Amino acid sequence: MAPVTRHYDDLLAPHYSWMNGMPLADKVAEQQLLLAELGLTAGPKGAAVDLGSGPGYQSFALANLGYQTVVAIDTSRHLLDELEAARANYPVQVVLADLRAFPGFVERGTADAIVCMGDTLTHLESRADISRLFLDAHEALAPGGHLVLTFRDLSIDLNGLDRFLPVRADDHRIMVCALDYEPESVVVNDLVHVRDGDGWTLHKSSYRKLRLVPATLAKELEEIGFIIDHDRPAGRMHAIAARKRREG
Repeated sequence: MAPVTRHYDDLLAPHYSWMNGMPLADKVAEQQLLLAELGLTAGPKGAAVDLGSGPGYQSFALANLGYQTVVAIDTSRHLLDELEAARANYPVQVVLADLRAFPGFVERGTADAIVCMGDTLTHLESRADISRLFLDAHEALAPGGHLVLTFRDLSIDLNGLDRFLPVRADDHRIMVCALDYEPESVVVNDLVHVRDGDGWTLHKSSYRKLRLVPATLAKELEEIGFIIDHDRPAGRMHAIAARKRREG
């Protein structure tokens, strides 16, 4: 089991939706607006793939934008169970798998959109995994198909007390994240205090995220054959939206 998968299974998954601090419908609407701004209202809307779907924020947003089928891939059974509980009549197919295995769930040259959002990209184990993902996405996309990425720009170190980031707190849970910077990655230490009767219980776990430089990723996508439509901040994330060149 990959460290990030273990981190979600052992700690983060039950708190993930709470961390976002808004109802599912509001989060879906937020992501739908972002995807529209990044160009996913244009072109055919057949099959879409949501890599690292979590509880379905982007999957449901893609369906709302008109995509006829959405393949939602994640390694967390807990988060996919949340997605399935909320799926209703959405045309979303749930797949429990490592996102790197996605070419096995979509025919070559048939996807009109592939998204990897919510900082999922930094969860991959190596920079080589990202390069492979980009190549696989290019193969899976139809001509003119869209690739949308969001991720945290961790290229600048946070030092001293700036390394400690409050995530969310209420009467029953308090979550803080502490970051330890390494040359190629950041160790993310998640600390969650949960009220247990009259006291509090600390739950903790850590994993590594890759440090990604937006300009480097955009250049690599262009070299593969993508056209970059957007390369900009998007709230607390950085967003890159690219299109596969049309044949000829």
